[in-house]
Amino acid sequence: MKDFLYLFPFFVSFSVSSILLFLLVFLKKNISEKRISERHIHKNGISRMGGAAIILAFVATLILDKNLFISNQLWIVIIASLAILVFGIWDDLQELNWKKQIFFQLMIVIFIFIMGIRVEYITNPFGGVFDLGIKENFLPSLLFMIVWIIVFMNSMNWVDGIDGLSGGITLIGAATIFLLSIKPEVNQPPMGIITVALFGSILAFLIFNFHPAKILAGTSGSMFMGFILAVLAIFAGLKIATTLLVAAIPVVDAFWVIYERIKNKRSIFSPDKRHLHHKLLDLGWSQNKICLFFYIITIVIALVSLNTKTAGKSVAIFSVIFIVSAIISIIRKKVYVVEEK
Repeated sequence: MKDFLYLFPFFVSFSVSSILLFLLVFLKKNISEKRISERHIHKNGISRMGGAAIILAFVATLILDKNLFISNQLWIVIIASLAILVFGIWDDLQELNWKKQIFFQLMIVIFIFIMGIRVEYITNPFGGVFDLGIKENFLPSLLFMIVWIIVFMNSMNWVDGIDGLSGGITLIGAATIFLLSIKPEVNQPPMGIITVALFGSILAFLIFNFHPAKILAGTSGSMFMGFILAVLAIFAGLKIATTLLVAAIPVVDAFWVIYERIKNKRSIFSPDKRHLHHKLLDLGWSQNKICLFFYIITIVIALVSLNTKTAGKSVAIFSVIFIVSAIISIIRKKVYVVEEK
């Protein structure tokens, strides 16, 4: 009976997502033919509606699963996800500037905060908690959520530059939170159902998104992936450290790129091809090899996070940030040497 608890949401989300993706590819509902991205390497002529299938399958599964009680907070997440879908399609059609994207992301965070999704405290890896004092002043909690969610949304959006990359990282993230939620000491069946629903919809997408991709996530898909991972970390008993570890590569890479843009006196939101996956392409790596490289590192980090107690999370975070930064630095130097030659 317990197995069915998680099999049903997986089967429904995977099936609905697969059907929608097949229809989108078959009908060739293409909204990217006239768009030339400075960040993505994908060819024109591929539909960017993959995010629609992911989000709709995820939402449909949550609503259809009778074992899941949809709380007010979960309804807020569903509404926010659908808003991301609409905005993402608009962006893929019109290619909105970064100011509109950041404004939208800010409004999403403020909306879910006002409606009751809040971070009241952050677990201190060295013992105790950091109380954000939301009863006295809501600003610390709101500011933390703005930074946390917007960083994730943009990191996943920026890493969505080659086939299978953002979806694969999100899949590993969903699996990690699921495994965490079913631990006896945690025991969060509702979170298990939610993450399995996400896992199924993303897995179906990856089948169509592996190189050569038949469909892309688009803005709605990549933003949703970052948003849902960030929010699930809050839902799963404030598993901020675990989720940050799993998303270490896209987050650290994003800050590296921001640093380079500031150094070169460019807008931090100006699209380019300076991300880690672009650098690996410059070194002659194939898209599948790059994805495998990212997947292996992310899985290793996920396993470490699952087997590290709270007291060791701070050491794990700093270690992972250092190692990932070192890898990025070495690869960038290699690319520079190749370019010099």
